[in-house]
Amino acid sequence: MIGFPCNQFGRQEPGDAAAIGAFCSASYGITFPLMAKCEVNGPQAHPLFAWLKAQAPGVLGTRAIKWNFTKFLLGRDGRVIGRYAPRHRPEALAADIEAALGQP
Repeated sequence: MIGFPCNQFGRQEPGDAAAIGAFCSASYGITFPLMAKCEVNGPQAHPLFAWLKAQAPGVLGTRAIKWNFTKFLLGRDGRVIGRYAPRHRPEALAADIEAALGQP
């Protein structure tokens, strides 16, 4: 798991990388790495997110990421296996993650 902070959703992540990391550790107990803050929507969207959204559109084919905590699951081969709405807790993805880990 890798986190990508983004301040495009209600300006919830206005701080720098250190402040965001400290907040996420204290509030959510995260142990996974956080990347640099980036944009995920619009003309300045990071190329990774442009690609992820093209590979796994949202409900009714929407490409925009609607809120923080949208998750993408990638296989060992880099293929996008799934896109999960913010309401899906990471624990709910366990079966899909285990299936992906079993793939060569």
